[in-house]
Amino acid sequence: MIFIDPPYWPAHGTVFSHLISDTSVLELHAFAAAAGVSERAFDLDHYDVPERLYVDLVTAGALPVSGKDLARTLLASGLRIKAKYRVKSVTSVLELRWNAFLPGHRELGAELLRRWNEPHRHYHSGTHLLAMLEALDRLTEGDPPRTVLMAAWFHDAVYKGVAGTDERESADLAHSRLAGLLPAADVAEAVRLILLTATHSPNPGDADGALLCDADLAVLGGSPAEYAHYAAGVRCDYAHVPAADFTKGRAAVVHQLLTLDPLFHTHRGRGLWAAQARANLTAEWVALNPPNATAVR
Repeated sequence: MIFIDPPYWPAHGTVFSHLISDTSVLELHAFAAAAGVSERAFDLDHYDVPERLYVDLVTAGALPVSGKDLARTLLASGLRIKAKYRVKSVTSVLELRWNAFLPGHRELGAELLRRWNEPHRHYHSGTHLLAMLEALDRLTEGDPPRTVLMAAWFHDAVYKGVAGTDERESADLAHSRLAGLLPAADVAEAVRLILLTATHSPNPGDADGALLCDADLAVLGGSPAEYAHYAAGVRCDYAHVPAADFTKGRAAVVHQLLTLDPLFHTHRGRGLWAAQARANLTAEWVALNPPNATAVR
């Protein structure tokens, strides 16, 4: 069900309501699109909608509730996003991380953050970058190798939604921006690691490649609600692709992930995320291939 609170929150010369779902982000996007609400009004787990749309949205089926009840409903749904993962908070945290990681190079950090916050990104945004950096912290007890961190910062710095091309262009960007800032061997290693994110298949014994790939795929092992956010974000990243084509392409991606053996390459990554990731991917595979689909083994 879709819920809306009263137009109370002031901004941009008007007041705003919050529009949420208690079921799924996909339901929320579908309702908003049908009601003519701009995608730019979406803020990870809700839409901010101006007062002029309130009556129309209630007429379209949104259930009016108090602000307090809406907050409780969102929390109970499991769809609420923590404050630190919202755009402004994410940017602030990433700025701090960059300046601690590579002090004296604020302009490069600012360029990367501009890229990660481009308006066409939904899943492949600064939120993903922060989650990946935090996953690396979990995998290494807070001490990931410098080249792995650099590869994480650059691995989706170019994002156009073209598999293979995005990784290549991100690697090229890293090479051009890091030449002269880091030793040549470190730059070459960062480039090599970025290219690995196209397949997530590091060679046996490639410890740094295993770390980066596991951190990039950690989202697969999130809770079902977190995985639903991830899947909805991916769909938004490919909003320009017709539904039938997206379903076919997404099914191929899920199939490829299910056939990776192992899916996670570090011992700690397998312990943290492998079981839940397979459950999440299997559920999506079945949803994409009804009614007699079976999991890939």
